[in-house]
Amino acid sequence: MIVRVEKVVKKFRRLVCRSRWLAKILGFPLDEGSATRPGLIMIQIDGLSQYEFRKALYKGELPFLKRLIDRENYQEHSHYSGLPACTPAVQGEIFYGVKTIVPAFAFRDPDHKRVVRMYEPAIAAGYEQRLDEQCDEPLLKGGSGYCNIFTGGAAEPHFCAATMGVKSALEAANPFALALLIITNFASVLRIIALVFIELGVSIVDFISGVSRGRNFLKELKFIPTRIGICIVLRELLVIGAKIDMERGLPIVHLNFIGFDEQSHRRGPTSAFAHWTLKGIDYAIKRVWQAAHISPRRQYDVWIYSDHGQCIAKSFLKTRGYPVEDAINQSFAKLEQKVPLIKMLSGKDVQRCCLMGSHKEITKHGHEFTDADLEEAKLEVADLGPVAFIYPDRKYSPVELTIVAQALATDHRIPVVVTEGEDGTMQAITAEGIYKLPDQIEELFGAEHPFVADIGEDLLGLCGHPNAGALVLLGWRKGMAESMTFVPENGSHAGLTHEETNPFSLLPKDTQLPDNGKQYLRPGELRLAALHFLKRKLFKTTPRSAPFTNTEQKTLKVMTYNVHSCIGLDGKLDLARISRVIAQAEPDVVCLQELDLLRVRSGKDDQAQLIAELLEMNYHFHPAMHMEEEQYGDAILTHLPMRTVKTGVLPGVIPGSKREPRGALWVSVSFDGKEVQIINTHLGLSASEQQLQIQALLGDEWLGSALNEKAPVIFCGDFNFHPGSRPYRRVVGRMKDAQLQLANQKPKNTFYSRFPLFRIDHIFINEQVEVVAIDVPKSRTAKNASDHLPLMAEFRII
Repeated sequence: MIVRVEKVVKKFRRLVCRSRWLAKILGFPLDEGSATRPGLIMIQIDGLSQYEFRKALYKGELPFLKRLIDRENYQEHSHYSGLPACTPAVQGEIFYGVKTIVPAFAFRDPDHKRVVRMYEPAIAAGYEQRLDEQCDEPLLKGGSGYCNIFTGGAAEPHFCAATMGVKSALEAANPFALALLIITNFASVLRIIALVFIELGVSIVDFISGVSRGRNFLKELKFIPTRIGICIVLRELLVIGAKIDMERGLPIVHLNFIGFDEQSHRRGPTSAFAHWTLKGIDYAIKRVWQAAHISPRRQYDVWIYSDHGQCIAKSFLKTRGYPVEDAINQSFAKLEQKVPLIKMLSGKDVQRCCLMGSHKEITKHGHEFTDADLEEAKLEVADLGPVAFIYPDRKYSPVELTIVAQALATDHRIPVVVTEGEDGTMQAITAEGIYKLPDQIEELFGAEHPFVADIGEDLLGLCGHPNAGALVLLGWRKGMAESMTFVPENGSHAGLTHEETNPFSLLPKDTQLPDNGKQYLRPGELRLAALHFLKRKLFKTTPRSAPFTNTEQKTLKVMTYNVHSCIGLDGKLDLARISRVIAQAEPDVVCLQELDLLRVRSGKDDQAQLIAELLEMNYHFHPAMHMEEEQYGDAILTHLPMRTVKTGVLPGVIPGSKREPRGALWVSVSFDGKEVQIINTHLGLSASEQQLQIQALLGDEWLGSALNEKAPVIFCGDFNFHPGSRPYRRVVGRMKDAQLQLANQKPKNTFYSRFPLFRIDHIFINEQVEVVAIDVPKSRTAKNASDHLPLMAEFRII
């Protein structure tokens, strides 16, 4: 009855689903196929380091992400961003598998003969073309991408720098369709309006605070609409777009929430205003995750990760009292005995900075510089964040560049200046001396750096990039409390600090990841894991030969689970989902009920065999019901040594009646040098059936003999009776209810899975078995996979 009600509710929700109607109205193509095909939603939280992520979890700013860890079997992973620690480089590696496609977010491009920034559409598109030429499998192929630098091969990129704008059907949508879009999402429109007013109030407070502290009035004023657009409007559009894409069944959808990164640049990654944005991002992820779990076209996973972190930074100008351009002028003047000019490109403005001030006040051998002199003597500098590149007007020898680098490091206290040495190798110059790269990387950045094994090679890749300057300035080294940034900002990234290079990922625990022999991942490995999940490019996984549990603890974990023929409450027949629920609980022995063998309704699969293969376990299956070649029954799976003791059909079915035959399966499992007797059963629905079946199971042909011999016995299954019933009282007269053996823990219900109100799945034990823990997994996946929840018990065998 409850299942029927669930189906009616499901049909009604599908009928009124806004995303479904929007997809139809806008004429989006649907991705047809099996509803159990894997789909992947990748959510990037731009600029959030693992440190700030953990702090936000602790402070309650990410309640939904915390729920994923606590209740939904998600696991946090440490990441190494690679160098430079900026979005274009990280996305180049994740989307295309190419490291260090750019040396920084801003650099001089020889084709354009100027300093460029990666948010420029023509620049991003040009570098994406290079990425595409080096990769045969873009990650987002056939899917969609939102708010990224590169499209990643997405068929439908939206708000991406490489395309600038919204692609696909929205471009061709007629005014009527767009009007319907607004009407059908009227609640979302109202929500956006309300959030805009809330954010406007917060922005005004922030504006007043900033101006009172001496910040530029116009810049602070311009920041108000920027933060509202990014933190509210763009974020909500991403959620709406992702819901539509999942309704259509796109194989992969990538979202990039950039609000935290933008606020961190402005106010710092530890600021209250930066962390304020995380609450909105958390709720946005919650809505995307919920939509993913009710998608009718695919079985979606949701992965959350950040591309890089941000660190607290102080600008060179604040630290030294003069711009870095002056420092570079003076350092080259030492070498050349003349005053070269640096030509700085910042947006549309060209700033000319000289050692003594305005170029009209500078003389050369007693004469004023001419415009021709200035053009001939120019240097270009790209300085965005804690990494800056110097592009001299002519080719200097390694000795000359070393002289300039030493002047920058000693006279102007720039933490690290990297240039090529006389022997052709890279050298890092500091006020203390010269370090060879990568040999002396630990002396330069500290042996305690979490990614010291990788940053040496990556730093060489950054500094040796064709578009890196002849001199590379780095704003941090070992021993510095704060990073130095070469532009005015309070939060910075692209450099080598622990925070910048240490983002995170939050993935389902059973996600298969490449084995790199390290305690962290890098972007290319996350890419491989995504391709593997989508079955587009498989890597070899390590077979699980050891038990799930730690054998040193000497505990045995047993699960009983009615899998409902692997047909979930969403109507999807999905053996992989059932296997996933089991694997996430990590049992040693699994007792399953309601398994099909060669039945038409379940695709004529051998469900017990397929689940056992997915779990890498051995199994014994006992069919209680035969209908010609079709069978239906119970199974026991384990990785431990197992032998079958007895199988049989239980009494209680009157010949010719419509009641299902019921059976039981008894195996002996070897664990810790002992033989543990485990009986799995599925009893009838009526009390009279249950009485007869329990009487038989407690008799000498079944449990009676094992109980009399004082062997460890575990008796479990779907009994279809509740505590207090006569059959239940008869069992607990001989055995103990495992759920009642732990003090201060109430028994847990397992049926109905969506709203567990009844306790009809049980595990009974004898005196030779001690209960250590009881659990009922209640993840969203478990609630959808079957009409029962699994019951899990951990035992110590006495």
